[in-house]
Amino acid sequence: MSAESPEQNEHFIRVVRRRFRDWRGTRPFWAGLFTLLGGIPIAYFPYASLHLGQMTLSMATTAGSGSLIIGVLLVTLGLTMWFQQAVRIFAGVAAILLALVSIPLSNFGGFVIGYLFALIGGALSIAWAPGRPESEQAEERVPLADAHPEPLDTPEYHTETTVDANGGRNSAG
Repeated sequence: MSAESPEQNEHFIRVVRRRFRDWRGTRPFWAGLFTLLGGIPIAYFPYASLHLGQMTLSMATTAGSGSLIIGVLLVTLGLTMWFQQAVRIFAGVAAILLALVSIPLSNFGGFVIGYLFALIGGALSIAWAPGRPESEQAEERVPLADAHPEPLDTPEYHTETTVDANGGRNSAG
């Protein structure tokens, strides 16, 4: 092994982190993550069985299939927010509606944990807006001192009447 190996690995990790940060910055990442994490407890809790010694506590309800469908849809909407940013508004509204429907159907929305995650994820998805490229931002930052306004071609009238007062503009006094 050479002495340069750790530096190369560190560079590789930095490149991967930078690429992930750039990928994350071009999409509603946190909205998708919260929505995805909201779907997991909603789908899981109706089918979970907790073993306490010899006793088994089962959360199975009659609405277990509805809970599974809501959970899978929320996970799908979370992935859609990541990979299809064009439908982020639809995905956000659908996530909020599914979170609200999960309250009566799936153990109070996955014991409120899944409900809150899905609700926050949907709201973040609706609120997210894509950023503009830096080239567009640099063009808009023209200093006011460099901007040359075009002169107005309005004739000036030096009268005291309000009918012909400087192209319709009046001065008090």
